[in-house]
Amino acid sequence: MKVSRVFKWGETMSDEKTTSGGFFDRLFRRRRAETEVAAPPQLAGRRKRQNLPEIQGLVIMITGASSGFGEVTARQAVAAGAKVVLGARREDRLKALVKELGESNAVYAVTDVRNCEDVKALAQAGIRKFGRIDALVNNAGIMPLSPLSLGRVDDWDRMIDVNIKGVLYGIHAVLGHMMERGSGKIVNISSVAGLQTLPVTGVYSGTKFAVRAISEGLRQETAGKIQVTTIYPGAFATELGDSITDDSVREAMMQSDLAQVVQPPERVAEAILFALAQDPGVSVNELVIRPTAQG
Repeated sequence: MKVSRVFKWGETMSDEKTTSGGFFDRLFRRRRAETEVAAPPQLAGRRKRQNLPEIQGLVIMITGASSGFGEVTARQAVAAGAKVVLGARREDRLKALVKELGESNAVYAVTDVRNCEDVKALAQAGIRKFGRIDALVNNAGIMPLSPLSLGRVDDWDRMIDVNIKGVLYGIHAVLGHMMERGSGKIVNISSVAGLQTLPVTGVYSGTKFAVRAISEGLRQETAGKIQVTTIYPGAFATELGDSITDDSVREAMMQSDLAQVVQPPERVAEAILFALAQDPGVSVNELVIRPTAQG
């Protein structure tokens, strides 16, 4: 089995309790340090912030908000004038992020998405603080890849609990509220692994295919009221790789060309905000985003 084949794509993010700077992030920083060159004139200077007036005033609930796509999306959303409701397990990071964003713009609740009551409490914290939840970004996810033959049942259970049940619990926490108000936006983060299956990704891909199915069912059931988007990221610098427990998979990742491909999580956050910025009359239902160099 060619385990290295799997590393032609990367994933979403992890809210595992790990040290700062995830596996993909470290690979990304290494690649940047090795290949840093001056930007061409047309790209010189800082990347311009998105002009998204439609985001202003939205109250956005984000799971997996302590790192990766969730953390960056929170920053970009507040910069665009939104309020954010942040859920994750690492309270120290949530506290720091709320302090950075300003308590008038953000609220947090320690949230384990495997616990339905935790996710409902997160939504209620947002409603108490801001009066409503306009949008949900179901972002929390883990990726402990391994061959099926190893029978890592505990890892399988964790992926099902976080990647599938966590998405369902997020939807459950806000859907009734949104339907009563007659509108809402739900963005579910899947993965390019939710579009194809490769060696060692069987269970992980299964959970991400499930996100696609859940999103489509939700879209059809709530047509005319809820804008539903599924985003399929490729290789981006997050902590997701830190959840891999199999040594052979981690070694294959280190030996792959991922460091030459991976891009910063800001690009995915921009895609999330693009979806959230759509007029209520239309939805970006599916969006695949991967590095140009990714095969």
